[in-house]
Amino acid sequence: MRLRNKPWAEEFINSHPEIIIPTPENYKGKWNEAFGNNNPLHIEVGTGKGQFVTGMAQANPEINYIGIELYDSVIVSALEKVIAANTPPNLRLLKVNGADLAKYFTKNDVSRVYLNFSDPWPKTRHAKRRLTHEGFLKLYESILIDNGEIHFKTDNRGLFEFSLISMSEYGMLLKFVSLNLHADEPKDNIMTEYEEKFSAKGQPIYRLESQFISKA
Repeated sequence: MRLRNKPWAEEFINSHPEIIIPTPENYKGKWNEAFGNNNPLHIEVGTGKGQFVTGMAQANPEINYIGIELYDSVIVSALEKVIAANTPPNLRLLKVNGADLAKYFTKNDVSRVYLNFSDPWPKTRHAKRRLTHEGFLKLYESILIDNGEIHFKTDNRGLFEFSLISMSEYGMLLKFVSLNLHADEPKDNIMTEYEEKFSAKGQPIYRLESQFISKA
């Protein structure tokens, strides 16, 4: 993805610390303080322009949501979307690297991880960068509650097949698998910007729900 430079983005981001938390490490282990409640916390790693996480927060006020995105030029679009939605009180954004989740969350902080249209990193030598690689699964498990879940959507069949194998070999339970999500679309499905674009072209959307199995 080619990123457009937005020289105004940094200042705009810094002017909204109530949405994009400037020191998320301060809430590690106590995210209930950031939201003022003890509701479950769901995070989206690679939130892009924020359509999905904003829609989820609006549809599920009893759940807290955090959208995670690294690049100023992308997260600023998510920030604009959150503001346009009248800033749902159960939604925050973090401008951090998804590979550094352990700096900001600890065991039992998170109930569910969403991965939507992640970079497929198609070359074999880049497999460890895929967000469903074993290394990332260990990372998610370290911050999730026991039996926490990953919900994953992609248009890339190769990445989907890799993810099925990776999660199965890790010992996760595959609770739901769809090779064409929109052929029988759930009523509560909230689409990302990419999903709208790809589905309009008739491309199948692959989706899975997987669950970590408690070893206790």
